[in-house]
Amino acid sequence: MPQSPRSELGHTNIYIGIDVGTSGIRAIAIDEHANPLSEARQDLPSPEPQDHGREQSPAIWWTVCQGVLTDLLRTLDRRAVRAIAIDGTSATVLLTDAQGQPLTTALMYNDASASEQLARVQAVAPADNPVNAVSAGLPKIMWLREHNPSQPVRHVMHQADWLSFQLSQHAGFSDSNNCLKTGYDPVTQTWPAWIAQLGIPENWLPSVVPPGQVIGTITTEIAHSFDLPTDVRIVSGTTDSTAAIIATGAHRIGDAVTSLGSTLVCKVISDKPVSAPNYGVYSQPFGDYWLVGGASNSGGAVLRQYFTDAQMHDMSARIDPLHPTGLDYYPLPATGERFPVNAPDLEPRLNPRPNDDVQFFQGLLEGIARIEYNAYRLLHELGAPYPVSVRTVGGGAKNRAWTQLRSQQLQVDMPAAAHTEAAYGSALLAKRGYRNNKEIGI
Repeated sequence: MPQSPRSELGHTNIYIGIDVGTSGIRAIAIDEHANPLSEARQDLPSPEPQDHGREQSPAIWWTVCQGVLTDLLRTLDRRAVRAIAIDGTSATVLLTDAQGQPLTTALMYNDASASEQLARVQAVAPADNPVNAVSAGLPKIMWLREHNPSQPVRHVMHQADWLSFQLSQHAGFSDSNNCLKTGYDPVTQTWPAWIAQLGIPENWLPSVVPPGQVIGTITTEIAHSFDLPTDVRIVSGTTDSTAAIIATGAHRIGDAVTSLGSTLVCKVISDKPVSAPNYGVYSQPFGDYWLVGGASNSGGAVLRQYFTDAQMHDMSARIDPLHPTGLDYYPLPATGERFPVNAPDLEPRLNPRPNDDVQFFQGLLEGIARIEYNAYRLLHELGAPYPVSVRTVGGGAKNRAWTQLRSQQLQVDMPAAAHTEAAYGSALLAKRGYRNNKEIGI
C-alpha cells in the first residue's frame, strides 16, 4: 500500500464514512490516497410495520452507529482521524426540539402512511418536484406534525442529519441531496415559498449545504468517548444511493451508473438538470454537475420469481451471449411500469417460455438489458447525455454473462466500479471536506 502523506501531528490522515442503509450500518476508513484501511458493519433491526407505515426510533440508529465506530477504530491510529461524513436513506425524516431531541419516531424511506398529506402537497407543488410521492419526505413531515400537534418542533431532520448532530451537536444543517424530497429547489438553491402553504414554518427547515462541506467539529464528549482528537471535522453527507455512486468513481459528464438490484435504476451525470415527472425522472446535484435518472420496475426481483441465486449462478456460466435467444421479453414482477415507458397497465411479457431453463433465463437477462438501453436512450432524448461509460452496482454487477449482454446493447465502455460501498463514498466526502477546509458559519 502506498505511503500516505503525514498530518501535522505526524500521523497518517484517516477519513471515515458511515453508511446507514436499509438493513445495517457500515463504516469504512480510508487514507489520504483513498485506500481502505478498515471496515465494520452491524445490523439494524427492521422498522416497526404499522398498516402502511414504517417507523423506527432514532435512538436505535445511534446505538448501532456507536457500535460500528467502536469496531472500526480497533485497528486504527485514532489520533490520525481527521473527518467523518454520514449518508442515510433518502426521505427518512423526524421532528426534533431546539436541542435536537426527537419529538417523534422517524418515518422511514419506505413509509407510505402520508397519502392524505400527499394530496395536499400535489395541490401546490410543481408537477416535476420529487415531493410528489407518498414516500417523499415532505408529506411525511406533515403527517408527523399532524399526529404530534402539541410538540414544540424546531427542526426537521433527515436520518443523516440527526446522526451528524449526535457527533457535533450542531443542528439546523442538511445536504442538498437529502433535502430534495423535502422540497428544496437545487436550481434556485432555496426552499420554495409554496411549502409555507402546507403549514410548515420556514424556520423548521435546515440550512442546505453541498455534500462534502464541514458543518462542525466533534464534541469533546464524543471525542473522549472514542479516544479521538477533539478537532475531528464533521462533514455533510448525502443519501445512501448517491454515496454509492460517488464510490464507483463516476465523475465526468456522460459517466453513468446502473444499479442491478431488485429494481433497475439508471443514472447519468449531466451538465444540466432534466425532469420528466411522467417517467419518474428527476435530477439531483452532483458536485458541479447533475445526476439524472429513473427507476424501472424490472430487475432482480423478476429473476427471483423463477430462480434461486444458486440456479442463476449455475445457468450464467452456460448461457451464450453471442447467440441471442430472439425472445422479446419485458420482464416485470407485476403489472405496471413507469420508466423507460409510462404504462401503469403494462403486463409482464414473458411468453413464449422455452422448455430449456437456461434459454429462458438468458431471455430474461436480454429483456432487462433492452430496458436498460431504452432507459438511457430516453434520458438522452429528454436532454441528458447518452452514456460514455456505464459502471454497475448491485448484485447483478458480478454476473459476467449479463455484463456482456448489456455491453452488446449499450455499445459503451463498461468499466468496473472502483468501489461499491456507500460508506466508501461518504469517506471520500469526509476527505473532500477536510481537504477543502471550508466550514460554514456556526
